[in-house]
Amino acid sequence: MKHTARKRFGQNFLHDQHVINRIISRFHPQQGEFILEIGPGLGALTWPLLDQIDELHAIELDRDLVARFEADPRSSGHLFLHQQAALTFDFSTLTTLPDKLRIIGNLPYNISTPLLFHLLEFAPNIQDMMFMLQKEVVQRITAGPGGKNYGRLSVMLQAQCTIEKILDVSPGAFTPAPKVDSAVVQLTPHTTPVIDIPDSENFALIVKASFKQRRKTLRNNLKGILTESEISAAGVDPSVRAETLSLENFAALAKQMG
Repeated sequence: MKHTARKRFGQNFLHDQHVINRIISRFHPQQGEFILEIGPGLGALTWPLLDQIDELHAIELDRDLVARFEADPRSSGHLFLHQQAALTFDFSTLTTLPDKLRIIGNLPYNISTPLLFHLLEFAPNIQDMMFMLQKEVVQRITAGPGGKNYGRLSVMLQAQCTIEKILDVSPGAFTPAPKVDSAVVQLTPHTTPVIDIPDSENFALIVKASFKQRRKTLRNNLKGILTESEISAAGVDPSVRAETLSLENFAALAKQMG
């Protein structure tokens, strides 16, 4: 059954067997784990996962791909499909704590950043995540203070997860080939916080506002949220830009909100 990739769904189907093997080997699925795949596509990761585990859940928006999986006898009793947009999916409904999700997927590049922010809302429900992403997004996720790649995504993910880049992937590993390089990254939510964040909403607000206009200083970006004296009281110079701040600096600013 032939399927034509749909641009509106950001479909680029992984086919490189060496890359697939490396991802599965590193993810190391085990029987009894609750594993969820986002965007199974044509099953490049789905079927190798089901070779090692008895049950897999998957979120797929494309109804034609859902029908394709449902018609495949390998799915029966093993693959549980959720036809919904991952951006609106409530991941907390799949498990009851202390059981946690392991999530894997070749994420559509056109929604990867908002999807990562959405997944952060469910960090307590997640054991780990392994994603294929645009290489530029992985560079932003892993960036440290002081560089152009360091921004809101870097801070929010690093505050909640241990992050490890696994491998780079060339465009030729996909059909159709994307116009950008890709990379695989593993995100493991912290079981013990790496920084003290008494109020997560205040922290998220401060980070978002600080990077609102990258070329502006904190004094300007945080106007109406914190005064200059409050910024200084956090041990931060009001005349610097957000890209120079550490996670601890952002946490200190958030605490000034009370």
